[in-house]
Amino acid sequence: MPDTPVATPRARVRVPLRFPDGYAVDADLVTFHGLADGREHLAVVLGDPGPVPLVRLHSECLTGDVFGSARCDCGPQLREAVERIAGRGGVLLYLRQEGRGIGLYNKLDAYALQDQGLDTYEANAALGLPEDARDYTAAAQMLRALGIEELDLLSNNPDKAEQLRTLGVGVRERVPTGVFTTAHNVRYLRAKVLQTQHTLPLGELTERNAG
Repeated sequence: MPDTPVATPRARVRVPLRFPDGYAVDADLVTFHGLADGREHLAVVLGDPGPVPLVRLHSECLTGDVFGSARCDCGPQLREAVERIAGRGGVLLYLRQEGRGIGLYNKLDAYALQDQGLDTYEANAALGLPEDARDYTAAAQMLRALGIEELDLLSNNPDKAEQLRTLGVGVRERVPTGVFTTAHNVRYLRAKVLQTQHTLPLGELTERNAG
């Protein structure tokens, strides 16, 4: 297990969350001191977390989370995760890793290359950037600061589970999210299956089935 610095809770505040579709839930938002990357990541504590809570590592996506972009599935995944975690008890870590860690401007540059026919990973590579630059050291620090040593991970991405385990966090089970297909994100979702082995039903990800 890597020797990572210890993070500590900085503040905890109760916030009522309200979503455009009418779903509402109260959450505790937790900030931290001592995160390894110095970013302002946030823990959203929902329901009553048990000994093995349901946890999602959700990377910030301004276009999807805030503006409802249909080019990805981030906004619907965030909405789904909040309700599923609240129902069982657990934590959503909102990680400031826009564009799989490359930043907002670079992500939009990659979008322009995708419009020319590259997939999301090829576009990053064409810009001289990593396919996925995310590091989950801070996430492991946050979980430990919250007293979480073992969890069920709400994710289609095997890399998240592998990184957490390498960082010493026990992942009992990886729980897949829903599939949120639009006419604009099918190629993006297919690329995640083919390039990074996301657990999504590849046979269903066709433009004919996009809605």
